[in-house]
Amino acid sequence: MKNVAVIIPSLNPDEKLVKVVDSLIEYGFEDIILVNDGSDANHMEPFNKVREYEQCTLINHEVNCGKGRALKTAFNFCINERKDIDGVVTVDGDGQHQASDIMHCVQVMLERGDKVILGSRDFSGDNVPFKSRFGNNMTSFVFKAVCGINIRDTQTGLRAIPAGYLKAFADISGERFEYETNMLLEMGKMNIGYEEVTIETVYIEENASTHFHPFRDSIKIYGVIFKFMASSLASSGIDLGVFAVLRWLLVKIVAPKNAVFIATVIARVISSLFNYSFNRQAVFKDKGNIGTSIVRYYILCVIQMLVSYGLVWTVTYRLSLGGVLTVVAKAVIDTVLFLISFQIQRRWVFKQMKG
Repeated sequence: MKNVAVIIPSLNPDEKLVKVVDSLIEYGFEDIILVNDGSDANHMEPFNKVREYEQCTLINHEVNCGKGRALKTAFNFCINERKDIDGVVTVDGDGQHQASDIMHCVQVMLERGDKVILGSRDFSGDNVPFKSRFGNNMTSFVFKAVCGINIRDTQTGLRAIPAGYLKAFADISGERFEYETNMLLEMGKMNIGYEEVTIETVYIEENASTHFHPFRDSIKIYGVIFKFMASSLASSGIDLGVFAVLRWLLVKIVAPKNAVFIATVIARVISSLFNYSFNRQAVFKDKGNIGTSIVRYYILCVIQMLVSYGLVWTVTYRLSLGGVLTVVAKAVIDTVLFLISFQIQRRWVFKQMKG
């Protein structure tokens, strides 16, 4: 398999790394790129063994930079030194990925041509550690509920990536385990298709060799997702606060129906300016044409405002709700609308071209 490079980031490996490399060579892989991510002197023997193989290229980080940086180092190496390959496949070096599964993912990638192939594990088995089952199921739920991305195994390190996407992936933020989460989120943003392939679920010694720290690294991973939520929540808070104040002031001088309408419009203008700026710069990091995105954004904003007004008016005055309950009703309605709006922003307003 000359046209696909295998990328293995590794920190302080043991003999399992050599076994992984040997199994890959047995399956016909001829280009294996290993990134030594700052391993200490006591763990250099596996690297010393595999560097003698003609199929292997060893890249060294002098200090530990994190899995994300190791992957991006390898991606950049392939961009510069492997210009003719069809793609790469990322693999963990601890033996959790079987060579047969790796080959299967590569073959599916070559067949599909323009999709990232994810090797997805089955977390229902008795051999799966509780923290792994719980952590992945929770992340999958958040991905689907908040980001609209349906992936069974969000933490898989087995990913076959067409060469055309390497430059885009090398520019994604994140240095450690959060990088792999960022990659999935950016795939949705850039409209890069993916397909999941079921692989064997292997946990060796209760996953003791992993360098994933559940608390520290989960904060970084969920921090990426919570950033998506923060924009909508902050905008909703601004919108709700302005609406409440304006309605309280206006209801004394205009008809209640008009007070709701005027307060809704002004509140939405103020919150939308904040929401657009924050989403473009901090959340989606959009570098495209600002004119296109802002026109799309305000088309969405106007539709959302009218729907919000219609629903708030219907609920409030059909049910004869008072001032406090009107605000509560708007909070519930706008929470739902903001989540829907966020999905449209990610998929349409700030949509980027592939690769």
